[in-house]
Amino acid sequence: MPALTSSETEFDIIFAGGGTSAGVAAGRLAAAAPELRILIVETGPHTQEDLAHVQPARCFSHLSPDTITAKHIIGRPSDHLNGRPLAIQTGQCVGGGSSMNFVMYTRPPRSDYDDWEKVYKNQGWGFDDLLPLIKKTENFQAVGGAPRPTHGYKGPLKVSYGGYRSSVAIDYLTTMAEYDKTRSIIDDANSMVDDINHFQPWPKWIDQETGHRSDVPHNFLYDKTSSNSNLHIVVGCTVKRVVIEDGKAVGVEYVHNPRITPTADNTPRVAKAKHLVVVSAGAFGSPAILERSGIGARDIVERFGLESVVDLPGVGENYNDHPVVFVPFLAAEGTETLDGIIRNDEAEIAKWSTQWLKDGSGMMASNGVDAGCKYRPNPEELKDIGPDFAKRWESFFVPSPDKAVVSLGVTSLYLGLAPPPSDTKYFCVGGFMYYPSGIGSIHITSADDVEAPPDFDTGVLSSQDDVAVLRHVYKRTREFARRMSTYRGEYAPDHPVFPKGSAAAIPEGPVMPVPIDAPEIVYTAEDDKAIDDLIRSRVSTTWHSLGTCAMKPRSQGGVVDSRLNVYGVRGLKVADMSIAPANMGTNTYSPALTIGEKAAVLIAEELGISGV
Repeated sequence: MPALTSSETEFDIIFAGGGTSAGVAAGRLAAAAPELRILIVETGPHTQEDLAHVQPARCFSHLSPDTITAKHIIGRPSDHLNGRPLAIQTGQCVGGGSSMNFVMYTRPPRSDYDDWEKVYKNQGWGFDDLLPLIKKTENFQAVGGAPRPTHGYKGPLKVSYGGYRSSVAIDYLTTMAEYDKTRSIIDDANSMVDDINHFQPWPKWIDQETGHRSDVPHNFLYDKTSSNSNLHIVVGCTVKRVVIEDGKAVGVEYVHNPRITPTADNTPRVAKAKHLVVVSAGAFGSPAILERSGIGARDIVERFGLESVVDLPGVGENYNDHPVVFVPFLAAEGTETLDGIIRNDEAEIAKWSTQWLKDGSGMMASNGVDAGCKYRPNPEELKDIGPDFAKRWESFFVPSPDKAVVSLGVTSLYLGLAPPPSDTKYFCVGGFMYYPSGIGSIHITSADDVEAPPDFDTGVLSSQDDVAVLRHVYKRTREFARRMSTYRGEYAPDHPVFPKGSAAAIPEGPVMPVPIDAPEIVYTAEDDKAIDDLIRSRVSTTWHSLGTCAMKPRSQGGVVDSRLNVYGVRGLKVADMSIAPANMGTNTYSPALTIGEKAAVLIAEELGISGV
């Protein structure tokens, strides 16, 4: 990888952030035009051949409080969360989320992209336009037989079921086939055209032959930096602002990240861009860079002594995420789970690493999330959710019949806030909302300090209809789990405290599964209050942050146009999940890749580059 010298300060394109979308765009452009001088400035470290990044099961290690590959963004304490300040993680390493996410392979319904084009007026961003780019990225190994028309088979990123299929997931699917006769089990609920209300084994961004994570840097960047002296990646440096002269972006000012290089000279440095600056620091980082550059709501920018370059009130607004509730249960003795790997148990890590190094199989080639459903409630289930959700259902979901409400799933590991004893096995059943009503915002609190905590309103559970949906998720989750053969009871610290004498009370001690046709638990209004209190006390998000530099008309709060240009500044684009104009029915890795592919095409068109 070429080293950047002090004399190398001018480039053709600078990417302010080295995450998923930036990596795809830079890699495509570097391959098509090796003479193009490209600089990526990334705030986190390299990930090349690091087991913490290439072994899928180690994804949970990036959530530790002392991690340097992710940043914990702390929201304001919220009454909607029983006074809690919610912490949300964001990737900070080369590859961003692609290098440390849970490798979940899901894709949105076609209506999400069609909304981008029709509702938000972004020509060229509809499903039909984007499908070739979506297929271009992937190599779909999960299902054999004839090629599926919406999947790709020649792209660099492999998609498979991973190297391990858990007994918990098999039990879950078997149980659902008997218990929920209104939904079917299929092998592909990610066609993007007919995916709701089917249970399926979840595919993953994992190479089925090597067991490696299918990330961006190992497939788009590192192979090129070793041979292309014009592609540079500077790590451990945070872009402070975009340098703007006469209304044009001409470079970036950056400083060292003290978490990566604590002894480095932190004098701001400037790199110049001949053609283009692309801000690509994610839903948290991109609006912060713009605001520190004088681009954003005038009152926010001027509050910190900055000159207002462009008054764009949409910067930092429209924060979207996916609130999640996973409910833990006790697993039968002998059940294989990822709990040992998560706890960093040396024997478990040695056992599964040996197998992974041998042939790419085993638990290290898994994320422990092996089955699920894109769940859209039927009339009876809507009745259980209740009247709080009726308006949202009629106005948003009824016009879009391909949109699911919740992603349901099962995990062969403990996910919760009350770490349990290490001598017991656990599994979780739960889900996250795809399109919650609650929307937040994020803004800077300092013009100079890039590490200053932001003013962050998560918006999570700020709307009662979201609470009603998650209450329903808890109830359905419990019915699913207690019919599974793996079930041996509930882990009480992560369940509601129901009123004394409630029929919904948590059973004490180990218990056996109930029959498939057992009566369902009946909840009272007081029981519902207990569930709501648990949800507000325990809800988290899936770290699918998006929307804070939305691609929509400026008059509607937009920040970039359909060519990703920031309104009011020449030579400045944004390319990452912050440009999504609305929430999406998917984990965000897939659309982040698509944004990267589209950005590469748009930039190539403007620079007269062919072959992208």
